Amino acid sequence: MLSLLLVMLFMIALMLIRMPIAFAVGLAGIVGLIVQLGPKPALSVLARTYYTSSSGFILVAIPLFILMAHLLTAGDVTRRAITACQAWIGHLRGGLAMAAIAASVLLAALVGSSTASAAAMGATAFPEMRRHGYSDQLAAAVVSVGGTLAVMVPPSIVLVVYGVLTETSIGSLFIAGLVPGLLTALGLAAVVKFIAVTTDQAPKGPPLQLRRAIGESRHIWPISVLIVLVIGAIYGGLASPTEAAAFGVFGALLLGVAQRSISFKGFSSAVSAAIASTVMIIAIVACSAIFSNYLAFTRITHTVLEAVNGSGLPPYAILMLVVLALLLLGMVMDQLAILSLTMPLAFPAIMALDFDPIWFGIIVTKTVEIGLLTPPLGLNAYVTAGQTKVPLGTVFRGIVPFIVVDLAILGILIAFPEITLFLPSLMKH
Repeated sequence: MLSLLLVMLFMIALMLIRMPIAFAVGLAGIVGLIVQLGPKPALSVLARTYYTSSSGFILVAIPLFILMAHLLTAGDVTRRAITACQAWIGHLRGGLAMAAIAASVLLAALVGSSTASAAAMGATAFPEMRRHGYSDQLAAAVVSVGGTLAVMVPPSIVLVVYGVLTETSIGSLFIAGLVPGLLTALGLAAVVKFIAVTTDQAPKGPPLQLRRAIGESRHIWPISVLIVLVIGAIYGGLASPTEAAAFGVFGALLLGVAQRSISFKGFSSAVSAAIASTVMIIAIVACSAIFSNYLAFTRITHTVLEAVNGSGLPPYAILMLVVLALLLLGMVMDQLAILSLTMPLAFPAIMALDFDPIWFGIIVTKTVEIGLLTPPLGLNAYVTAGQTKVPLGTVFRGIVPFIVVDLAILGILIAFPEITLFLPSLMKH
């Protein structure tokens, strides 16, 4: 146990000096294996673990989904989505902010990355809200919380990484995330409406022009159809996530060429960005596997399971302790770091209590989604503040009512697992 403590302190020290999370976790795992097994056996375990964890066929889905997202966003999808949503509901009080949330749902299904979504919305939706008289506090908060939808709405990279780390069906996780993602979007829109009718932060927009609304919608329906086909292929059992992602890449490229909205430079930038993101994620997955192997040799997982079984606490009490720990970690760490550090211990403990792995994955995803908004880290708040030049304190103050609703939705998902599991139970296998 002393060696485990020292290894953990070593890993924390590496993080404090700003070493990338993947390398900090991996290096700590390597040092731990050497201490536990000796240099030669440790290197043997290291080689086998890194290869097997980074060469699985399911991992091909990660670069494909990321490439699909970048190809679609390179085709001016973000601006078109916001314009179309604004044309339909922008005339309502608070309608422009609700349109930004609706566009965030579509954007979430395109990019799969919360920070990328927040940055895109900050560059496009925020100036529109400011121009129409919205307060900076509300406009910046809507950009921040809208970005978090990409954590839950498929094809979420967080769900993919959770599925890989825990060997849970990624297709089922994607389908399970649909209702919680839409429920979250409705909750955020309800907060906007409440603020709009009780304060002067969200004025009415220009009157609805039906012809303009229909005209703006024609730009985004092909993309919406592509998203439905990709998710529908997974839901109907017609394709694996990897195969559906490959179809999505082909469809995104075809749409870009057909609409003449993507240039060779845009294509090159999309491929480069996808490669950079993929390398980071695969490194996290592989290095997490190294650390997980080290934990297995220390038998700490077995010890934790024995402690859980012998605690006498009800299963839901233990679950709430895990959720609380994840929420606290979300204040100081990003979502992929939290997954890589906690799942090797938390997942076996929760599975020992007979909870559903898909449902637990959605609960974990929801907690790290909230962590993107909570201070002092609140990564999406920092991204929004940097993009919009709104003071960070103003962004955090605007986010508070949205966090309250997010916590309420988390409670609902915990209390009623059928909300999450209904659609996966209907999937064809």
